[in-house]
Amino acid sequence: MKTLFVGAGSMAHALLNGALEARVLEKENVYVTNRSNRQRLTEVTNHFGVNGVHAPLPSHEPFDVVILAMKPKDFHSAAPAVKHFLTGDTLVISVLAGIGIEQIREALSFNGAIARAMPNTSASVGRSATAVTCNGSLSEKQREWTMKFFSSVGLAVEVPEEQMDLITAVSGSGPAYIYYVAEMLEKAAVDLGLHSELAKALIRETISGASVMLEKSGLEAEILRKNVTSPGGTTEAGISVLDKYGVSEAFTHCVDAAKNRSKEMGSEVLLNRVK
Repeated sequence: MKTLFVGAGSMAHALLNGALEARVLEKENVYVTNRSNRQRLTEVTNHFGVNGVHAPLPSHEPFDVVILAMKPKDFHSAAPAVKHFLTGDTLVISVLAGIGIEQIREALSFNGAIARAMPNTSASVGRSATAVTCNGSLSEKQREWTMKFFSSVGLAVEVPEEQMDLITAVSGSGPAYIYYVAEMLEKAAVDLGLHSELAKALIRETISGASVMLEKSGLEAEILRKNVTSPGGTTEAGISVLDKYGVSEAFTHCVDAAKNRSKEMGSEVLLNRVK
C-alpha cells in the first residue's frame, strides 16, 4: 500500500516505528511530508529510510492511503494540497483529535473511504490502545488493512464515532496521566529521602509490574488494589490520604476536561475555517 503521512510529529513517528517494525508498511512505499519544519522531516525520513516530500506538495501520483497526522489546527490549511493525492479509491485515515469524519469529508471534498483513529504514543513500542471508527465507504479490504495497521502497534478496537472524544480523553491522553503519576511518585520519594536514580528505578519497575498484573492476572484493578491493601497496613494508610484529597474525583474531572477539550478542538478548527 503506497502510503503518505501528512505530518512528521510524534504520532507519525510512533506509527511509523510500529508499523514498519511489524512490516505492515514497507519503507520504499512510505512517503512523509511536513508543512514547515524541514529539519524534523529530514530527521524522520533519515531515521526510518522512507521518502520525504517537501512542502508545498508537488504533483504526485495518487496514494492508496493518506494518513492525516498534522496538528489539528493545521488540517484545513493543508486540505487543498492533500486533495491532489486522492482518488475515489484512496483510504484517508485521520489521527487528529477532535476532528470528525464529516469535517474531513467536507474539507477534502472527498466522498470516499475515511477512517478516524485515536492511537497513543505507545504505538512506538507496539503497545498503543487505539480506537477506530469508519464511514460506510471502506471496502472490506480497506477496513481489514486499517485494523491490521493499528493492530500492528498495539490493541485496536472499532467503536462508534460518538465515543471518540471520550476515548481520546481516556486512552489517547492516558499515557500522560501515567507518566504524571510516575513523576509525582518520584518527586515524593526524593523529597522524603531516596536518591533520585534509585527512586526512578523502583517506580518504573513497580508501574511495569502493575501493568503486567492488570494484563495477565485476569483480575479487575479494584481487586488487585484490595489484594495489596491489608487492613491497618501501609498501603491503606497511603490510599486513605489519596481519598482524603479527592484523587478519585480529580481523575473523573481530568478525563471529563480532556473529553470536552477534544470536542472544543473540533469546533475551533471548524470556526477558524469559517473565518
